[in-house]
Amino acid sequence: MFTTTGSRGLYKAPLSKGLLLVLNGLTVMLLLLPQYQELLVYNLQAVTQQHQVWSLLFGRLVCLDVKDSFCSSLLIYNFRIFERRFGTRKFASFLLGTWCISALMDFLLAQAFQFLFDYEVEELPAGLLAPVFSLFVPFYRLIPRVPVTQVLGHIHITNKSLVYIVGLQLLTSSPFMWLLALSGLISGALYHSNVLWLQKLLFVPAWVSFIGRYILEPIFSSSQPSSETPVGMGATLDIQRQQRMDVLDQQLLLAQYNESRRNNRPQPQSGLLQWTRFFPSLRQRGQNRPPVQPRPEAQTPPPTQSPLLENSPVVEEQVALLVEMGFSRTDALEALRASNNDINMATNFLLQH
Repeated sequence: MFTTTGSRGLYKAPLSKGLLLVLNGLTVMLLLLPQYQELLVYNLQAVTQQHQVWSLLFGRLVCLDVKDSFCSSLLIYNFRIFERRFGTRKFASFLLGTWCISALMDFLLAQAFQFLFDYEVEELPAGLLAPVFSLFVPFYRLIPRVPVTQVLGHIHITNKSLVYIVGLQLLTSSPFMWLLALSGLISGALYHSNVLWLQKLLFVPAWVSFIGRYILEPIFSSSQPSSETPVGMGATLDIQRQQRMDVLDQQLLLAQYNESRRNNRPQPQSGLLQWTRFFPSLRQRGQNRPPVQPRPEAQTPPPTQSPLLENSPVVEEQVALLVEMGFSRTDALEALRASNNDINMATNFLLQH
């Protein structure tokens, strides 16, 4: 498990499952039938000069290299969280929009490279690579970074580190993979930011989504795990429960890791921030507190809350994110105020207390 994506496989992610099965199946078939690989080479010169449209369509879908297919499959499997969170149609619209924009960016970047270095780029790595790189944009912006451990006392390992390592492996697999990565990141940023209303121009039509829902989704859908919400509940509540269970899985692993680390290291290392020295446990606040005797209204002392908790404004988006992760609103507000609106510190504090 790379990030907070849960442990239910490809449940509620039929498009991701279809891409993994179909594209990897075609890659294996081309390995067994190498005489047909020339038809699926992503050749820029063949597209621009000979107008071979199939080279553009199929060359940007099917991987001809096993390493590229493996790394891109790992990333698609990890990014299935966006299909669960936003729905299959919106996820498909993102892939379609970034595929179209990155196709244009490939030619522009190839022309710019030829103009700057006097080198003509003829072929690029084949496969659904640019849209996969474009998914790093919402992954960077929307998925919170939660520190997990440290290496050598200075290198922080987070819940997103392994995903970036897989992306770096994919980036270094071919000489001109950087061009596709740059094209994908630019297209992902443009579409995610809705520049020039791209989300209204490039999207999956409703009738296509209707056909896929009743024809393709039953083929690629996964069975419902037994621990999920019963069928009779509403779809919105079901999705919210899935997201909460996703985060609870990650919280359980982090709690087990922190407990084992405390058992193995009874003496805290110098220089590390000790939460309990500064903040009491949020779960115990308000409990075991001595009863306050009523006082006259004229003798009521001023509030004893620390200036940090009073003066620190709380961003509602961060509060909503912590509440979505399963914490109560009161605990989320106190953790954000205590950490001065640092979402990573607040998340760590809530997980450890």
